[in-house]
Amino acid sequence: MKNMIKSMLSFFVFLKFKNIWNIKDYLVKNNLDKGIVATVYDYYIHKEGGYVGITSKFANHPYMPHGFMGVFISDMSEIGKNAVIFQQVTIGADRLLDSNNQGNPKIGDNVYIGAGAKIIGNVKIGNNCRIGANAVVYQDMPDNSVAVSSPTRIIQKENLDNRFVVAAKNNTLKVYENGAFHELKDFPKKEKITQK
Repeated sequence: MKNMIKSMLSFFVFLKFKNIWNIKDYLVKNNLDKGIVATVYDYYIHKEGGYVGITSKFANHPYMPHGFMGVFISDMSEIGKNAVIFQQVTIGADRLLDSNNQGNPKIGDNVYIGAGAKIIGNVKIGNNCRIGANAVVYQDMPDNSVAVSSPTRIIQKENLDNRFVVAAKNNTLKVYENGAFHELKDFPKKEKITQK
């Protein structure tokens, strides 16, 4: 019965806010963590199989190609602009009393986080970084670096371009920037991208 009521409430809340990120923005702006809107937010995220803490901070809405499936982002984590976050990612706090790494991750702009990656504790991820699938990051990453495998190896790169590009139906490319897809006009065509 409770889930049926939450589903009905969700319908009306989504009519007003249009998407889950607008709901989260409203909750953060109004410093709310209780009430109908917070309940709908929590219900939707859990129904999708993930958790994104209400007090987590995003510079703009991230792109999540597979939705919230298995994504965990702890409260007070900070994520910069144009993040791409794949499924099963954990961006989690370290709350152990005897830990040298207590705190929450701070992630820079244009960071690409592969499936199953884990970013744990008080680490700073620089701008334009890539975190490979299933990498475990527990130390800082400088700008334009790549983290792969476990234990993590940091590979310094120059000027990484982590824009997420998809092929559109009209044979053009679209890039994800500033919370939305835009037509890409200046893409260096190294290889053909085809729509699946």
